[in-house]
Amino acid sequence: MVTPHAGTHKSRIYRLLNPLLLWRLRHVSERVYVVYLAVLVGVLAGLAAVGLKLAIHWQQARLATAVTEPNRVFALSLYPIVGISLTVLVTRYLLHGNLGRGIGPIIYNTARENAIVPRSKLYSQLITAFLTVSFGGSAGTEAPISVTGAAIGSNAARVLRAGRRRRRLLTGCGAAAGIAAIFNAPIAGVLFAVETILLELPAQYFIPLLISSATATVVSKALYAGQPFALITHSWVLNTVPFYVVLGPLTALLAVYMIRMYHWFDHFWERWPGLRWQKVLAGGATLGLLIFLFPPLYGEGYNIVELLLSGHAQAITDGSLFSVYGDNNVWLLILLVFFSMMMKVVATSVTVGAGGNGGMFGSSLVAGALCGFLFARLVNMTGLVAIPEVHFVVLGMAGVLAGVVHAPLTAIFLIAEITGGYALFVPLMLVTSFSYLITKHFEPYSVYTRKLTLKGVDVYANRDHDLLSRLDLHRLLDTDFLALRPSATLGELVDVFRHAHRNVFPVVGQNGKLRGIISLDMVRDTLFDGAHYQTTKLSELMRSPAAIIHPTDTVEHCLDLLERTESTALPVCDEEGNYLGFIVKTTILARYRRELIEEGQA
Repeated sequence: MVTPHAGTHKSRIYRLLNPLLLWRLRHVSERVYVVYLAVLVGVLAGLAAVGLKLAIHWQQARLATAVTEPNRVFALSLYPIVGISLTVLVTRYLLHGNLGRGIGPIIYNTARENAIVPRSKLYSQLITAFLTVSFGGSAGTEAPISVTGAAIGSNAARVLRAGRRRRRLLTGCGAAAGIAAIFNAPIAGVLFAVETILLELPAQYFIPLLISSATATVVSKALYAGQPFALITHSWVLNTVPFYVVLGPLTALLAVYMIRMYHWFDHFWERWPGLRWQKVLAGGATLGLLIFLFPPLYGEGYNIVELLLSGHAQAITDGSLFSVYGDNNVWLLILLVFFSMMMKVVATSVTVGAGGNGGMFGSSLVAGALCGFLFARLVNMTGLVAIPEVHFVVLGMAGVLAGVVHAPLTAIFLIAEITGGYALFVPLMLVTSFSYLITKHFEPYSVYTRKLTLKGVDVYANRDHDLLSRLDLHRLLDTDFLALRPSATLGELVDVFRHAHRNVFPVVGQNGKLRGIISLDMVRDTLFDGAHYQTTKLSELMRSPAAIIHPTDTVEHCLDLLERTESTALPVCDEEGNYLGFIVKTTILARYRRELIEEGQA
């Protein structure tokens, strides 16, 4: 609900911007204006991403040095409870319980709500993600940053009075810029927005998306190192191709496991109504225990990926219970990596379910890195062949990300960009293709859209469905149909036919309820029987309509009813049977055609 103060503040902003907007209309072309907006969104989203990353690293450094080494493992187990508790407090008292975690709500806002993102997401995601992750919550910051960027784009468009399509474009620009700023990967940012947020878009949208992503990358590069890890590689070995083919299905199985486990836990936590402290304590204690047993689950986990890429995998056991058995026990390392890989999705699910904020994007990368390393290390331990473990670390990251997020192009180009080149491009295509296709077979929807689909929102529906979903049934309602009483005579109907431009009439009782319909075809033979003009009542001639439409029905459902009943118009009645008007097929098709033209001109 908008308060009077909020409305006054909003109108004041519009009054201040009006001269600028008028100047723009006179002196700046539409294409150049869109470029300016893309740059603006890129700068703001880049600053938000850099600010969040710097704040998290600063806080984690302070917490790490606050306790001595012997007690650090216990402190790391307790910190997440503090972070989740603070996040819940902020969510309850500052955000009034409305946080909207993850990419799913943004996908829904873009696909079904004209890309209108709540203003609270301009700051809510940053604050809660900082509190959760900086205290060791086992989740990634990519989703909160991408959501913040999308909110920046959407609300900038609203303030500048941009239309729905321009708002949708800027929402995608913000999401792309957020991902680009995190990894210094502008192409991956664009593809992420295309594959997960916008889904379908005209070709001309790519230029603003590229500009916004590139701008955010420049901001990130200037203020912060950006990407959490880097690998410089020059080539891949031909005889390792069979192992790439095997790694693809393995990462797909891990992706399917992660999607299903994440949503199982999501359903489990939904049984705890509201932001109850029992849920916070239970989730925090569970997460603390997991981190105590498997320290790689602490925080985002990118430090573990850095160790794997630098060839210091054995250092993963440092600070864990396994370290007491020595640094050279390879099987202990294998066990720790395996359980950390399997428990990463559990830790993330517990973090988010207990009240924290974060996403599966980063967790997918970490689990994929562990999967790739585990596979390569086991192959090398056979002594039959030697394969480069560091290559399989990044290939595992791409494979699991492609499966979990259902974004193979994002996975390919993200890894290609953060490895400093495209030397692994062919292996990346092999692994991600197998992973995506197999995961898609078992899980048709991504970790972001599965929950929306279970609620009946199919964001991957075709373009026709998308356009029809934008039509408002109430605006299509035609009330220009003359209603007749059941007691009216045939003669009165003949008089009405002489002056009416419709050939269908609703028959409505005195209580406003629809009793039936009369059409010209139904009474054509009776019209010439003048002897019955005064004796025949409409109640004797009317028939029940082939179908009745309700105000809550979708336009697509209405069109389906019209097609199945071979009708040109159908009556609309509320749940109590009161007549409201008619839905006419030609009206729907005309409005659909207008939407189609506007979509092409956007």
